[in-house]
Formats: sequence, C-alpha cells, structure tokens
Amino acid sequence: MIDRITKFSAVAIMATTALFFQGCSDEFLQDKKAYGTVTSEVYNDYEGAKGRVNILYQYLLPSSTSGIGFDTPSAGVADECSQSTEEYGGFSVFIDPTTELDYTTVPDYAYREMKNTSPYGRIRECNDIIEGVTASTLTEEQKRELLGQAYFFRAWCYYRLVKIYGGMPIIDHVQTPMLNDDGGLDLSIPRSTTKECIDFICDDLETASNYLPVNWNTTLSADYGRVTAGTALALQGRARLLYASPLFNRGDDEARWDLAYQSNEAAVNKLTEGGFGLAYAGNPGRNGGNWAKMFSDYQSPEAVFVTLYNTIKESAGTSYNKNNSWENSIRPKNTYGGGGKATTAQMVDLFPMADGMKPGESKYAYDSKCFFLNRDPRFYRTFAFPGVMWRFKGDPTSKGVDYPYTGDEYVLWNYTWYDDENKQIEEDQSGYGADGLATNVKGVYVRKRSDDLGVNSSPLYNYDLTVSEPFKWSGAPYMEMRYAEVLLNLAESACGIKNYDKAISILKDIRLRAGYSESDVAAYGDKLERMDRGELFGAILYERQIELAYEGKRFDDMRRWMLWDGGVGQEVLKSTWKLSGFNGNTCNYLKVTPFNETHRRTGIEVCVNTSFGTAEAKMDADPIVKAGITRPVLNLDDSKTVLTEKASEGATNTAIDNLADFYRANLYRKTTRVDGDPQYEINFLPKYYFIGFKQNFMQNNVTLLQNIGWNDYNQSGALGTFDPLAE
Repeated sequence: MIDRITKFSAVAIMATTALFFQGCSDEFLQDKKAYGTVTSEVYNDYEGAKGRVNILYQYLLPSSTSGIGFDTPSAGVADECSQSTEEYGGFSVFIDPTTELDYTTVPDYAYREMKNTSPYGRIRECNDIIEGVTASTLTEEQKRELLGQAYFFRAWCYYRLVKIYGGMPIIDHVQTPMLNDDGGLDLSIPRSTTKECIDFICDDLETASNYLPVNWNTTLSADYGRVTAGTALALQGRARLLYASPLFNRGDDEARWDLAYQSNEAAVNKLTEGGFGLAYAGNPGRNGGNWAKMFSDYQSPEAVFVTLYNTIKESAGTSYNKNNSWENSIRPKNTYGGGGKATTAQMVDLFPMADGMKPGESKYAYDSKCFFLNRDPRFYRTFAFPGVMWRFKGDPTSKGVDYPYTGDEYVLWNYTWYDDENKQIEEDQSGYGADGLATNVKGVYVRKRSDDLGVNSSPLYNYDLTVSEPFKWSGAPYMEMRYAEVLLNLAESACGIKNYDKAISILKDIRLRAGYSESDVAAYGDKLERMDRGELFGAILYERQIELAYEGKRFDDMRRWMLWDGGVGQEVLKSTWKLSGFNGNTCNYLKVTPFNETHRRTGIEVCVNTSFGTAEAKMDADPIVKAGITRPVLNLDDSKTVLTEKASEGATNTAIDNLADFYRANLYRKTTRVDGDPQYEINFLPKYYFIGFKQNFMQNNVTLLQNIGWNDYNQSGALGTFDPLAE
C-alpha cells in the first residue's frame, strides 16, 4: 500500500530521469553554455510535461530529517535552528557566545556549487516549466494543472530565501546568455526590496490557487500528495504573516496584519472546501492517542503540504527509494534504533497542566519530580519518560540479552545509577542506563511524530534487524504544513487586526481537538478574554510552541517576534530599525522572558535514589531490579488509564498513581548540563535576525549588496548597505 500511494513521488520520477534539466551553472545566473537536455517539444506531450513538474517534487519537497537548506526548512531535528530554541540543548552557531559569525563563517542557505542544486537553478527549472507549458499545445485544463504546481514551487523557493535574508533578486523568466552582449554582466540581477519579493511570492501563490484543484479527488493514487489550491493559499498566509510580524513590521502596521488575515482566512476556507480540517476533531483518542496518530496517517485531513515516503530499500539500480528516517532517529538504543533525541528541562516544564493552565497557574500543583502528572494530553505523545510503554512492531530479542522486550511489550526504563557517588551531584556526569541503554541513555526522550504501535496497529515501517538501523525503512509522511498551523496563522493574524473573538475561538478549537474537556476549554477561553492584545499574541505563540513542538517551527516564531532580546539594540544597526510598535520591546509586550536571559538550558536525568548507594556500570547491576522492586508500567492506550481528570469516563488512575508512587520512593530528578561549559551563556546577536550572505554567494554576483550589520565582500569588507526593511 505504501509503495502505491507514493507512486507519483517515486516511480513517476524514475520514468522521467532522462528529462532532468540542468539549470544554472555554478556561476550565479551567468550560465553561458548549457541549458539542459530538454527541448520545448517535451511540453507538447502531457506526460512529458507532467514528468517535468514531477521533478520539482523530487527537488523541492521538504525533508523530514535533513539539514537546513534553502529548499529544506528545519523539521524538528537538533539542527542549528532548533538548537537556538528551548527544544534542544547545545549552542548552535546563532547563540554561541564564544564566537561572532561573519561572512566567512555564517551558514549558507543561498549558494551551492553545483548548478542544478542551487536556489536559482531550481528557480530556473520552475521558470522553464512555466514558459514551456504556457507556450505548449496542451489543453487549457492541462496547462492550468501543471502551471499551478510550478508557480507554487517557484514561490516556495523565493519564500525560503526571503524569509532568511529579506529581499532577493527576482528572476521570473529563463535567462538566455547567448543573447546577451555584455559578457553576461546584465544577468547579475540586483536585490529587490523585501516588499517586492513578498508581493511576487503572493502573486505566484494567488495564480497557483486559481489553477490548482481544492483536492485531487483520488484514493491511494499517484496524484495524492500534490499541492492544492489550499496549499498555495496557506503558504501565502504564512508569507503575509511573516511580513506582518515585528521582524519586518517594526511599526505594527495594521494593514499588513489585515493582508495576513485575508490570506489565512482564504486558506482556511479553501482547505475546508477541499475536505481538509483538524484530524480527529471530536475524537482525540485516549490520552491524545488520535492526535498522535495523525502523523502516521496517509490522506490525513491535516496534511496541507506533505512529503511522501516509501519503504523501498536502496539497492543497485534503484533510484526511487525514499525513506523517512525520523522513526529510527527517535527510537532508544535498546530498540536497535538510532539512539533517540533528548529534550530539555525547559520544554518539559513549560507544557500546560491538564486544565490548560501553565504550571504554577493551574489548579493542579506541579510536581517537578513526577513531571508527568496532570499534563496537557499532547505532553504524553510529545515526550517519553521512565515507565511508559512505547510499543513497536518487531521482535529484537533474538539479538541478545541486552534487549529485554519484544516490540509489542516495550517499556522505556531509562533511569540511571552511578558507580561513583561524586558523579551523582555533577551536572556534567551522566549515569548508567537501565535495560541495556548503558551510556546511550537519554533523559526525557522526544516521542513526537512517532509511528507508535499503540495508536497505529499497521505501522508504516518495516522493522529489519538485518541492518544497523531497523526502523530505517519507514514510509511515514512528513507534514511541512498542517491544518492546525494554518488555523494558528489565522489566529495570530486575527489578533493583529484586533479580532480577538476569532483568535480565541481558534485557540479553543485547538485545545478541544487535543483532548481537553469542554469545561476546561471554557475556563481557558475566559482567561483569554481578559488578556490585552500583547498577552493574547503571547498565548497564541505559546499554543504554537506546544502544538507544533519538534516540527521545526519554533525558531521561525522566535525570529519573527525577536524573542531572544525583544528587539532591543536594533537601532544600533540602523536608527530606523528601532521598534516603534509593540511598546518598543516584543518580549515585554508579550510578557515573556527574553531567551537570552534564559542564559542556559538544562536537561533532566531520572536517577536511582542515592539511598541505594552506588552500583557497577553494567546491566545486571541495576539497583532497583536487584532489590526486587516491582516496576509499574504506564500504558497510555489502556482503557483504564486516564492521565487527566475526566469523571464522566468513570475510569481509574491506578496506573498513573502507581508510577508516581514508584518515582517518589525510588527515583530523583537530576539537572544535567546540556550547554557545555557553564561559563558561557546564550547570546543571540541583534544582527542575526537578518543573517548575511556568505562570501561565495557575493563573489558570484557583484551586484549583490550585503545586509546591514554584515561585512560586504564586494565592498572590500565595508559594512553592508542593503536594508531588508526598506520598501
């Protein structure tokens, strides 16, 4: 089934390999010789033209786990963006206090040496398709279908660039150097303003939305996963919201918020028309189980912009395998997975309590040791902690005694003990992990987007112990944009134009879908109604932080709202950059602490109580097992396990109470060091909100002006003069 539904993104691409177009050379926009291997005749044949469009999906669909590039946004891994937020520890280049980035060391998201993988090489592909299809003999219906997809991906390329740098050179046609009489210099196009670029992107997306269907009316067919009219408007809404946010909108111009509102409202309407919506609305599942299940659902109504994967193994002569490695990366080492990802204490502690209120503001007291008690339903599907079942389909017990469970019985016991009592109190020392985790133990694991056997009885991976990464062959889809985000984009835009009722209604819908009771959602809504505009913006960003955790969105939100320092110090870069809106400081306006003032992130390690003494660093020395203490298991999917108070269900909380009692009697929470040397603290510099071009990009286009705050290679290292805020 998986292979069939990913046909268009895999098999169809293989069939059109001979038609791959080479695009620009490594000279930026100055290719003087090769223009690819296709001719205009290919566009007169529908299948040939469709094959050209299919290549755009191969080239430009976001990846679920790869590093950040112009074409691939952050997707929840511990990359340089996510490591600049609460989600992961470790100083990224953007918050590293030991060094300041310059044009030789800044990450490069705009230049690639190979012509067919550069941003403008991809844009050239889009332009060639747009021109070729427009001039072809295809029917008008065929042209609209193909052009809509090409316009969308051209906008996607430009959106990715503009979001990072501000205004970029706009190339809307295939350049032809042989017609040039100035040695190719007139092909070096200068940067347009950010506003011009945003308008260009939104015009492309408007065209795409007019040409594309609201859905493809197919079931498990080769067309499932193609972008729709709603996808185009959703990206337009995201682009308009970016431009309305304080990063670009220092004066809080309401007209920008209004444009963002119009785009996002149109996106929601179009998506609703196409059958999209909040997955499992009204049926969140036990302890958020269905909320979690949507990440492994094909044809989920939540999937607005989706990358499809398959379970085909790579082999000689096979070029259409496309596997999602996320499941392998998050599974603990004693499943023979990739080892897992550790979250921070800050993420664990910031999730709401079971009534929707923040820890310290809730009717539930927050127990930092038993941090899993009475939390937001999404908490249990975002994190995994000692004692919780995290089942999978497979039987690794044949691999040896270091694996204690079959997959359908897997329990994460990742508490630690120490062989030296001095290590127990040292933040930079980690203990020895239970159940064979040994030194590969993580404190609290990221569970988000797991294809969990407890919620999906037919997982989309082929567990294969003949290879070192048995979860590698996963066909789970990846949602770069989902319906909940579009709703939250609309809520933020609504707050921008002071349509508070709309914003609050959306937040309540998100909470209801997550599994909160109607009474708790009503109380939450009452609290929101008492907020001023800045506080409500803050509540929306907080909801994004929870709902979209580990989906690669937090860095962008922090950057849009300048949350490392509130935007102070911008006037040092340029006087007109000072915030005249948002009370001159976005953090104060939102009533949040600047992230630079967090100073450092910490980790959580759940350790055996010191009363057990020390024990050898080996598997059979587990003090709790040796003491014969029963380890209670928390099965999130058991019909008798309710982690929050829902009296109407009449279920008991025996399982959660037993686990809490076990923690209190046998374990303690240790704070660990995740940001390296304690003398260093988070330091995001004001100039990083708009990063500069790297040297290689400027070398290939002498007309490219560098951003303010960064040195310009083409101006002998003088400070850049391009203003991303200028209209």
